[in-house]
Amino acid sequence: MNPAIGVEREREVLDRIERARRRKPVLREDRITMAHGAGGKATHTLVSALFLESFSHPALELLEDQAVVAVNGSRIAITTDSFVVSPLFFPGGNIGDLAINGTVNDLAVSGARPLYLTAGFILEEGFAVADLRRIAESMATAAAAAGVAVVTGDTKVVQRGKVDGCYINTAGVGVMERPVSLGAANVMPGDAVLVSGPIGDHGVSIMLARGELDLACELASDTAPLAGVVDCLFAAVPDIRCMRDATRGGVATILNEIAATAGVAVAVDENAIPVREEVRGACEILGIDPMYAACEGRLVAVVPGGAAQAALDALRSHPLGAGAAVIGSVKADPPGMVLVRTQFGGTRIVDMLVGDPLPRIC
Repeated sequence: MNPAIGVEREREVLDRIERARRRKPVLREDRITMAHGAGGKATHTLVSALFLESFSHPALELLEDQAVVAVNGSRIAITTDSFVVSPLFFPGGNIGDLAINGTVNDLAVSGARPLYLTAGFILEEGFAVADLRRIAESMATAAAAAGVAVVTGDTKVVQRGKVDGCYINTAGVGVMERPVSLGAANVMPGDAVLVSGPIGDHGVSIMLARGELDLACELASDTAPLAGVVDCLFAAVPDIRCMRDATRGGVATILNEIAATAGVAVAVDENAIPVREEVRGACEILGIDPMYAACEGRLVAVVPGGAAQAALDALRSHPLGAGAAVIGSVKADPPGMVLVRTQFGGTRIVDMLVGDPLPRIC
């Protein structure tokens, strides 16, 4: 049982998960498209209609960013991720530290203490050894900062033109030391929604690094390990409902996943969402809502409404959470919807995207 929600609520959560399992989407495409890797509707359909069908398992069916499983009386969290970001080097980081931080964060938002990582490299023939050394060194530095170790790995080399320089696959293992079971299904009306800092920095930084926007600014990726922020939050609010790190699809996708899984509405105040002016300006040029722009060092947390201020103070007590904000609340109706109160006083629906406005950002 999850002590954060109690017996009756846990029954409701299990019932909700079971109902969600029965709503099986249909994969209608004959070929994989870029949209299937974007983290939005197409990705969810691919995962639910194909991968869940093949690899059915209770831990997988929760569709969190990691799986929590029992091993000899202990609970561990396991996650895996692949990184194909372009360009490989960008302001604020590179594919190497991005791989470490992204994997660590998927473990941390489950409430686990990250411990060990794997690293698999797929390299293109002709890739510069100096660049590979730079990537490896940044991974070592990021791992040390996050308190984890890379303990095994693999290397493959393919012919020139078959890979864009370097791809990295990682897996991570962490131990569940807290008696919690976080997840979107725990969320209930009355809860508060927080974000740990300004959103969209990573996605826009990648676009600027590609030279596709004629903008001059000092914006850098927010890639960073979140385990320390999570520790601060748990110390102040032990009964956290749910946490996610806002990567592909940004904050909007996470909120839609929560609303759909929990059968609730998420109401957000646009004025409360922290967005840097550089990000806002770039998104206006691109025609993208900043809520869809990816982060790599920000988390979204849902906590009981009465704990909102304590959670906000806890996040702001950590350097990576200094820009945290309460951005909205959870309502009963309309279920499955994310509603944003705009700066002009109106309300708009923020749906989950089908495609990817910013491909290959992680």
